[in-house]
Amino acid sequence: MDVITLGESMVLFKPDSLGPLRYVNGFSKTVGGAESNLAVALTRLGHQVGWVSKLGNDEFGLYVRNTIRGEGVETSRVLFDDHAPTAVFFKERKSNQDPNIYYYRKNSAASLLRPEELDESYFKTAKYLHLTGITPALSDSCRATVYQAMKLAKQHNQTTVFDPNIRLKLWSKEEAKSVLNDIAGQVDIVLPGVDEGELMTGHKEPEQIATALLENGARIVVVKLGSKGAYYATKEESAFVAGYQVDEIVDTAGAGDGFAAGFLSGLLRGWDFEQAVQFGNKIGAFALSVAGDMEGYPFWNQVDPEQSQQIISR
Repeated sequence: MDVITLGESMVLFKPDSLGPLRYVNGFSKTVGGAESNLAVALTRLGHQVGWVSKLGNDEFGLYVRNTIRGEGVETSRVLFDDHAPTAVFFKERKSNQDPNIYYYRKNSAASLLRPEELDESYFKTAKYLHLTGITPALSDSCRATVYQAMKLAKQHNQTTVFDPNIRLKLWSKEEAKSVLNDIAGQVDIVLPGVDEGELMTGHKEPEQIATALLENGARIVVVKLGSKGAYYATKEESAFVAGYQVDEIVDTAGAGDGFAAGFLSGLLRGWDFEQAVQFGNKIGAFALSVAGDMEGYPFWNQVDPEQSQQIISR
């Protein structure tokens, strides 16, 4: 296994028209969740990825599991709960604006995930463990599960990757800052956006954010800068890496997860940090051109420079 990721995925209902949801009558159904987004993107790029989670033993739970499994992700450690539901969320689309998101995830099956439910024999098969700041915000048991996953990763010399992915609808800024910095200080790679980095460190500039997170304990920090690309830093090297031009942005959801997948794909292929960050920028850009969280991620034959033309111009 190349990567194992842990976290909640939900049924996403996308409106068929723009405007306030109270005036929308039709929705299409798909799957959304930061961790499964990354798993699907990496699988399309040719990697073996396992997704660990808990779903309600209901029709939506089966739909989520089957959809993600159908993308080639390994789902044998996904649990089903007979008493808690699968979470859902809705997007509210407005022209030329980021969508509003409405979550219905309190007391969901995934929020009941417990540390003792993690299978150590499964975790030790992977090279990388990917976590986000969403999971520890769901519940105390989920937070404990994240720390247990990190413990297992350390025991088996895995590289740990942390995307803060802050969701302030789930917890306060103060609690988020405390917990996320604690986690970020125990992992190898941290992948914040600028706003996330500012909340965690108090700094606004990418260089200052990266320095603070390196001093906190991370080995590599990559600050995502949206259309401007990304800035990466270790204690030995640092650089800005330009982004890709996207002529028409349809949906920004999933771009950060796509970046993380592209970056990890580059590392798994043995590329240097700058090449890996550049590939992260490219995969993230693909996500912008399609509505939905994971629908826009490309397959390897679409981005392999020896097999395809560049679809997105630099």
